[in-house]
Amino acid sequence: MKTDTDIQQHIIDQLNWEPSIDASHIVVAVRDGVVTLNGAVGTLTEKWEAEHVAKTIAGVRAVADELDVRLPAANERTDSDIARAAALALEWHSAVPHKRITVTVREGWITLEGTVSWPYQKTTAEEVVRTLMGVTGVTNQLVIEPLAEVHEVSNGIAAAFQRHAALTANKIHVEVRGATVILRGDVHAWFERTEAERVARSAPGITAVDNRIIVTP
Repeated sequence: MKTDTDIQQHIIDQLNWEPSIDASHIVVAVRDGVVTLNGAVGTLTEKWEAEHVAKTIAGVRAVADELDVRLPAANERTDSDIARAAALALEWHSAVPHKRITVTVREGWITLEGTVSWPYQKTTAEEVVRTLMGVTGVTNQLVIEPLAEVHEVSNGIAAAFQRHAALTANKIHVEVRGATVILRGDVHAWFERTEAERVARSAPGITAVDNRIIVTP
């Protein structure tokens, strides 16, 4: 089993290897497999990528992302500019029902409100605006309107797990309560936990996933 020092060094090495991240101002701390990222990055995308990198390292049980986004002067934009860019980006993305989404910007922080029909639309809307220049954060308050009927969701999710090469499907238990999926079990890496949740969110009619999977390196 990897020690906290091993995990810390692997994360640092991977952050330095990733060309989209300037890791010079990122501080990594690990305790009992729980990673804390401190320091600052230049864009919200870097912050997200750094968190993603940490979660992919073997032995990581959880990640606390406390990185600050400190925009270089050249990347600063007014709230009005960001709002216009966000609205246009959502309009041009074919997977997003932009007419049902309202964008509010305050000090570079975007808030998304409105309704969508699928979990992936909620996720995609956030991803679209998160990469815009000048954005310091995103609050996703989009509400998923559940489909009228949901049949055999549990079996469908379990079958999707079986097809997924990266998941140990027989160790993950699926329970469906209304429009919420509850995942239980244990996996060997944080990536598996995250991937199981992503797969479950793709099920029709599902509005929430309660991920209770435990990471056991």
